[in-house]
Amino acid sequence: MTEGYDDKGHPINPIQEDHHHLCNISISKDEVEKHTMQQPKKKNSNLKTVLSSLSSGALAGVVAKTTIAPLDRTKIIFQTSELKFSAREAYKVLIKTYKNEGFLRLWRGNSATMARIIPYAAIQYASHEQYKKLLLKENETMLSPPYRFLAGSLAGVTAASFTYPLDMVRARMAITHKTRYKGLSSIFIKIFQEEGPRTFYRGFTPTIIGVIPYGGISFFTYESLKGLYSDHHNGADPNPQERLLFGALAGLCGQSASYPLDVIRRRMQTAGITTYSYESIVNTANVIVQEAGIIGGLYKGLSMNWIKGPIAVGISFTVYDLTSNYIRSTKLYQDS
Repeated sequence: MTEGYDDKGHPINPIQEDHHHLCNISISKDEVEKHTMQQPKKKNSNLKTVLSSLSSGALAGVVAKTTIAPLDRTKIIFQTSELKFSAREAYKVLIKTYKNEGFLRLWRGNSATMARIIPYAAIQYASHEQYKKLLLKENETMLSPPYRFLAGSLAGVTAASFTYPLDMVRARMAITHKTRYKGLSSIFIKIFQEEGPRTFYRGFTPTIIGVIPYGGISFFTYESLKGLYSDHHNGADPNPQERLLFGALAGLCGQSASYPLDVIRRRMQTAGITTYSYESIVNTANVIVQEAGIIGGLYKGLSMNWIKGPIAVGISFTVYDLTSNYIRSTKLYQDS
C-alpha cells in the first residue's frame, strides 16, 4: 500500500499503525483473561484452606479430648465439690468410678464433649488461620507478637461463642449419675423445661474472659516456638515429637494463666444441681475463696491440669498440623 501524509506533512504507514494498535488490544485482552481466570482460583483456594482447617481441627479436638477424658471428668468433680484435691484423692475418684459404674463410665460426658469439641476445635483452628491472614501486614511472613496473641484470642472467643451451651451440658453430665440424665438430648430438654433457656449460658462471661488469655497465650506460644525452631534450623519444620513438646508448653502456659476463671465457670455451670448457687463472677469467686482460699479454691485441681492440659493441647496442635499438611499435599487439594 502507498504511504499517506498527516496534516503536518509527515508520512504514516496505515498497516504498521493498525498492526501496533492490534498488538496493544491483544496484550490488553490477555491480561484481562489472565486476571479473570485467577479470581475464581483464589476463591477456590481459600475455600479449600478453610475446609482443610475445619476438618483437621475437628480431628485434632476429637483425638486430644478423648485421650484425656477420664482426667477431665475427675478434674470437674473436684472443681464443683468440697473434696480436697490431691493426686491420691484424684486416683481414688478414678478407681471409685471404675468400680461403681464401670470402665466406660470414666468417659461419661464424652459424648457431650465430642458434640462440643468437634465444632469448637474446627471453628477455632479455621478462624485462627483467617485472623492471621487478616492481621498479617504486607511484606511480612509472620505476625508480630501482639497480633499473634490477638489472633489466638479472637479464635478462642469465636469458637467459645458458637459452642458454649454444649460445654455447659458436658459439665453437667460429668458430675451427675447416669440416672439423672439419660443422654445428650434428654439433658437439653430437661434443663430447658426445669431451669429455662438462659441456663444454657450460665457461666458464659467467665468463659469468654478466660478464653482470651488461654487462646492468646496458647497460640502465641506454639507459633513462636515453631518460628524460633525454623529460624535456628534453616527454615525446616519441627518433627511430630517437637510439635508435641511445643504444644505441651503452650498448653501449660495458657491453662495456668486462665485456670481460676475455669473453676468459676464450672461452679456457675453446675449451680442448681449442687449445693451451690451463684449470682455473678465476683460472688462465685468470693464464695470459693472463703471456703477454701485462693490456692485451695481458685487453683483447685491445677496440678491435674498440668498433666492433662499439656497432653491435650500438645496432641491437638500436633494432629492439626500433621493432618492439615497432609491434606494440603494431596492432589485433590492442589488441583484447581
